[in-house]
Amino acid sequence: MSSSWFASPADATARLAEVGYLADEAASTTTFLAGALEKPLLLEGPAGVGKTELAKAVARATGAELVRLQCYEGLDEARALYEWNYKKQLLRIQASQASGDGQGWDATHDDIFTDEFLLTRPLLTAIRREEPTVLLIDEVDKTDVEVEGLLLEVLSDFQVTIPELGTVTAVRRPFVVLTSNASRELSEAVKRRCLYLHLDYPDLERERAIIRSQVAGLDEALATQLVAMVARLRELELKKAPSIAESVDWARTLIALEIRDLDDAAVSRTLGVVLKHASDAERAVKELRLPR
Repeated sequence: MSSSWFASPADATARLAEVGYLADEAASTTTFLAGALEKPLLLEGPAGVGKTELAKAVARATGAELVRLQCYEGLDEARALYEWNYKKQLLRIQASQASGDGQGWDATHDDIFTDEFLLTRPLLTAIRREEPTVLLIDEVDKTDVEVEGLLLEVLSDFQVTIPELGTVTAVRRPFVVLTSNASRELSEAVKRRCLYLHLDYPDLERERAIIRSQVAGLDEALATQLVAMVARLRELELKKAPSIAESVDWARTLIALEIRDLDDAAVSRTLGVVLKHASDAERAVKELRLPR
């Protein structure tokens, strides 16, 4: 089986690592298969484990353009697929009437429903591109259930139907990544069309490797202390557990402050880098018996 994206899981591991993403075996294998089978990849897991970053890394590693649809409550077809430039259409109708050329409504209708008046949104943009494209549908669980219906045609047939123009089919299928923080259950119809990968927080060794690859000058001992403390924080019942990105920020903070030993005083001093809720900080201070 060949792929225009990655030659093998090992190739995916190596090329993702070259652009700063340290993927484990499951992530590399599923990423390879998403390209080889031309199927969308659904990444699910807690916030901050690298789901969005994996899509960005695929784009960087393959030289593809990243097209991103950021999902949110209230997202509709006009923001996800396309909409018509109504102002420009109205101006064209007014100009036609003012010219007195006698053009009937049918001709005017055909004139204003063309590419010239079409405003493409991320889904249609990705479908129409002829160059290598990574389509990131980010935080799909934040949308209403009805919005998933808009995705089905794209995810199954890589096409978009525009009533006035017909069906637009991808000339070159994009590499599609959907991310979900699992705030709600996605429909079986969406899941059935995707390969699935659950991403969780990395183990201590992998997170230490990630942090050291991102933060120059961080020694092994301090990195070990940091990932151990982050793991302890994630075991607490917090509103928002520290993400990998926040672990990296914490490491950079320690370097900036020239802290060489992450003792309790240093943790208490810099806790705001990784915990963003007052209640979480209070719980950490209490549970870990940190100095105030």
